[in-house]
Order: sequence, then C-alpha cells, then structure tokens
Amino acid sequence: MASSALSHDMPVAIFASAFFCKVFYYMRRFLHIEKEPVKVLVTCAAGEIGYAIAPMIARGVILGANQPVILHMLNTDAGALKEVKMELINAAFPLLKDVVATTDAKEACEGVNVAVMIGSLPENEGVESKDVMSKNVSTFDAQASALKEHADKNCKVGGSLNCLHDISCFKTSFFFLLNIAPSNFLELLLNIDLSTLYPNVNHAIVTTSSGEKSVRELVADDNWFNSEFKTSVLQRDAAIFRARKRSSALSTASSTCDHVRDWLLGTPEGKWVSMGVYSGGSYGIQPGLIYSFPVTCEKGEWSIVQGLKIDEFSRSKLDATALELIGEKALAYSCLN
Repeated sequence: MASSALSHDMPVAIFASAFFCKVFYYMRRFLHIEKEPVKVLVTCAAGEIGYAIAPMIARGVILGANQPVILHMLNTDAGALKEVKMELINAAFPLLKDVVATTDAKEACEGVNVAVMIGSLPENEGVESKDVMSKNVSTFDAQASALKEHADKNCKVGGSLNCLHDISCFKTSFFFLLNIAPSNFLELLLNIDLSTLYPNVNHAIVTTSSGEKSVRELVADDNWFNSEFKTSVLQRDAAIFRARKRSSALSTASSTCDHVRDWLLGTPEGKWVSMGVYSGGSYGIQPGLIYSFPVTCEKGEWSIVQGLKIDEFSRSKLDATALELIGEKALAYSCLN
C-alpha cells in the first residue's frame, strides 16, 4: 500500500519540480534583465589613441563591467577604420553589442550618449600656431554641429583629451622615486597647458604601509619638484615619441578612460580628482575658461572642491597658465570667426 501511494505521488513531485524550475528560470531572467546599450562615440578612432581606447571601452573600463556598449567610430580613413572594426569583432567582447564605423560625422553622432573627442592636431615645429588652431577649430566645429543635431540630448562630451596622459606621467615619476604604486595616489592637482604646465603636489597624498602621507613631505626636495620633476612631466610625451617613433597612445587612452569613468560613474567618497572644467571664477581663475580644477563627481555631474590652500609660488604658476589659456581662447575665436 505504501508502495502504491509512493508511485501515485511520483508524477506530482516530478511536475512540481519541473514547474518550480521553470518559474525560477523566468524569475532569474527577469531579475537579470540586460541594460540598454550605451552608445559611445570615439573620434579619430583609427588613429593611435583611438586604436588603444576602443578595446578599453568595449571591456567596460569607462561605464562598468555590467554596461553593454555600442561603439560609434569616426575617422577620415575608411580602410583603417574597417580594420579596427574587424579586430573589435574578432575580440568578441561580451559588452560590445555593435560597432558603427563611418567617415560621416552625422552618422557617427546619431543617438550617442557619450562622446570621446580625441582627434586634434598637435603643434609641430615650423608650423604656425594659428594654422594648427584653425584646422582644429574647423574639425571640432563640424563635429560639435553634428553632435548638437544628432546626439542624445543628454550626451556627455569630453573635449580634446590628448593631454590627460600627463597625469599618468605625474604618478609614474613618483612611482620610480618613492617606489609607490600609481594606484595608491589619492589626490593630484595638475594644471596643464603647453609651456606653463605646473604639477602642483601640495595636495598630493599617497597610501603607504604606515598610512597616508604627503608627497611633498616624503620627497622633501622642493628644488627637485620645481626643476627636474616638472621638466620630466613636460617632456615625457616627446621622450616616448623619440623612443617608439609614435605618440604616447596607450597612456593617453588609459588616463582618458579614468577621466570619463570618474565623470560618469562618480569619484570615490571623500576623494577628488583634477578635471578640465568650466570656470565660474573659483580660485581666482577668469570665468569662461576651461581650466584644471579639483572636482568631485556624482551621477554624471561635477562640482569644484573649494577652499584648498594655494601658496604664492603655486599662485604665480596658476596665473601663468590662465594667461596662456586666455590667449589660446582668443586665437580659437579668431579662427572661428
């Protein structure tokens, strides 16, 4: 009799087990709905920096490990662009849902949520600054128009980001001097513009085995900061170019990803980073300039950190950078007009 009851209950148990497995399967699918892909534009995508940054974005470096992306790649060389697209597809990045490769700015900007603008001409010896500026202004003006007309209305646009590798150089200098990993740096303030580049270490902190330490106190050599260190950071790009006969693409791509990720995903609680943002007059910098400020980021919005102490030497360097930027801005507007 017991055997009969057991055999009677078996189909019910099997049905119940199959039913709950099915329910669990659909619940799991429901709870793990894949996010909508974010469309990321990369200009000059077949260039050295573009080639380096595209796989980083495809891996989720700027938007996180769970955010699918669609890469929109813009370049004037269709053949080179096709080669980069083929490699991205061959790499089979799980987060990369599609690749749009085009020479048309309007098509490249269609519906993009994030734009990484890395294609600008550098100044070369024997070429007038105005000639270089004129070409860059023309390029960015056309791309800006395409973004305004075709991008998502809330698109986040990172301007010409080629200078960001200097922040990596800044950290690397201390890595060799103090044997401290670059990832252990907490705060850096870097004001970048050509000959007036000034790496301000007054607020730089590193994490050591005995806790957080001031970089200035650890090095204890102001002469080195104001001479060899500054020169090393300023000339790092040229040194890399001499060594590899190409620009420093990898470090630029990596630091650009760090910059955009901090902006979009936010800075760690209680920490700040340096970003080139619009000046409203903070720290005595003329309103309207794009200048390197200490900022915190949250939900895609940045906020300038106020109240940091600026010594007399730093003040003179910051003002020199501001003056040069004012001249660059005037030159850009003259080309635009």
